[in-house]
Amino acid sequence: MTPRALGTIVLLLLSNVFMTWAWYGHLKKAAWSIPVAVLISWLIALPEYALQVPANRLGHFQHGGPFTAPQLKVLQEAITLVVFAGFSTLVLKERLRVTDAVAFALIFAGVAVAMLGRKP
Repeated sequence: MTPRALGTIVLLLLSNVFMTWAWYGHLKKAAWSIPVAVLISWLIALPEYALQVPANRLGHFQHGGPFTAPQLKVLQEAITLVVFAGFSTLVLKERLRVTDAVAFALIFAGVAVAMLGRKP
C-alpha cells in the first residue's frame, strides 16, 4: 500500500469518527431538544470536513493519489461501516444483528469490485 493510500485511509477513518459521533451520538442525549442536537452535531461534524476534504484530495488520482472518485466514495462507505459498527456496539450498546453483518458484507463486496477498476 502506498503512503498516499494509507494517508487517505487514515484521514477517512478519523473523519468518520467525527461524523458518526455527530450523526448518532445525540441518541444518548434524550434530554436534548432537536435544535440543540442539530447545533451540537453540526459543531462535531465541522472537523469531519477538515479531514474528509484532504483525504479526498490526497487520494484522488488527479492529485497524485491512487483512487478514482467512485473508489474514494465506496472506500469511505466501507470505513463508515467499520466505525459505525464499533460505535453502535460500544457507545449505543446495540449489537449488530446477523442481517446487519450480511448487509455490511455485501457493501464490502462492492468495495472489492470498485477497487478492481483503475490501477495507480
